[in-house]
Amino acid sequence: MKSFTDNQLYRLCVAQFLETIREPEVLFWGMVFPILISIGLGLAFMQQTETRFKVMVVAEHVAELDSLLRRHAVPGKNDRQSVWKIEDGTLGNTVFTFERTDRHSAVIALKRGEADMMVDDSLGRMHYHFDPFNSQAQLACTRLSALAHASTLPGETIRAHVSPLTLKGVRYIDFLVPGLIAFGIMADILWGVSYTIIERRSQKLLRRMVATPMRKTNLLIALMCVRIVMNVIDAAVIILAMRLIFGVEIQGNIGALAALFLAGNVAFTGIAVLISSRTDKTEVGNGWINAVQMPMMILSGVFFSYRNFPEWSIGVIKLLPLTALTDGFRSVFNEGGGWMEILMPSAVLTLVGVVCFGIGMRMFKWY
Repeated sequence: MKSFTDNQLYRLCVAQFLETIREPEVLFWGMVFPILISIGLGLAFMQQTETRFKVMVVAEHVAELDSLLRRHAVPGKNDRQSVWKIEDGTLGNTVFTFERTDRHSAVIALKRGEADMMVDDSLGRMHYHFDPFNSQAQLACTRLSALAHASTLPGETIRAHVSPLTLKGVRYIDFLVPGLIAFGIMADILWGVSYTIIERRSQKLLRRMVATPMRKTNLLIALMCVRIVMNVIDAAVIILAMRLIFGVEIQGNIGALAALFLAGNVAFTGIAVLISSRTDKTEVGNGWINAVQMPMMILSGVFFSYRNFPEWSIGVIKLLPLTALTDGFRSVFNEGGGWMEILMPSAVLTLVGVVCFGIGMRMFKWY
């Protein structure tokens, strides 16, 4: 009678297991990389002991607010800022940063997700302006109102009124749509170009294609052209649906938006070619694609403002290609941006794409 170790199924399982653990890349991307991502997210979100809100003050004299700030706030980074910190050992500290500015700058800050709400004074009453569907802004208003009433002196009254913002581009959906389009470009190209190349290399199809009269660069150009067309269709569907359902509009120059869109496709095509230039294992390819995509998806302000991250990290986040593309889209969608606003991000994205494409082609392995 055969022993269990002589069983065919057992032998196949052992052989497959040994084949898997002999590949250090597979182990890294399958086991170590998720742990690193979890640690990074934990450091970013789990160790925050303070809840921070930024309030734009647009009136020269806000009597009720000014009296509270004189008693409780300290100067901020510049003469236009005041910081009010409320310590709470149970629920964590709350920090309000008040910045005096003009209404136009305050609205731009709200559209970019750099501020939570705007405060002004009308007939001796504070008015809180924010998107009523923004939960963070609602929380900021609730906490500030509670603190204002709790901090009043005997006989002092605080009169306040909530004025929902109805300006175009201030709602969360206006903030989200440009980020989703930018993220769609990145994801479609990384998976549509990188994974396609890696899969064909692993199946020895690239070797066969090289043996034909085909020009090598034509294959990569064809992949890029198809993805650009698909991205145009995807973006058009999203914009049309969001316009019909939520009334989202493009307030800036359509030509500038198209140029930035093309620059974004060039950038991520170059990155995709570089990622897939040497890899011949789909498991490793999956890991590299996720290593590029996931950090930018989290950090680049697609779903929430990257201003939520620590101040020291903002400069690094702004260097990411997806950040430049997302910020550029939002400037056109929500701020009425034109050619001057997209000139720098378009140039940077195009340069990134060309450099990565050139390096990738020098390293490219066809078989």
